[in-house]
Amino acid sequence: MPERTIFEKIIDKEIPSEAVFEDDSVYAFRDINPQAPVHVLVVPKTRFTGFADLKSADAQVIGTFMQRVARVAEQLGLEKEGYRIVFNHGRHGQQSVDYIHAHILGGRQLGWPPG
Repeated sequence: MPERTIFEKIIDKEIPSEAVFEDDSVYAFRDINPQAPVHVLVVPKTRFTGFADLKSADAQVIGTFMQRVARVAEQLGLEKEGYRIVFNHGRHGQQSVDYIHAHILGGRQLGWPPG
């Protein structure tokens, strides 16, 4: 069994976080190093190491995760002006935790192209 990640410890409330949404399938919380006025991480409670793991994952689990990401963005009031969803994968993608998670960024005009 792989070592537990910081996200698993956050989900289990062993590490404090500022929750914005939680249900049986996901946990969403504010990033401690925000890159925009609104920066929330949405983490599925089913562990996937990275985006590539989704190729063989249950489609219902993936679909529920994506629906929850959209629900959190709506709850944050970002739908009208827009927002960005970011998934980082691997070293070159700057994935810092080996656990899939979506970044919701908003609250200002975002630049393009990203870094």
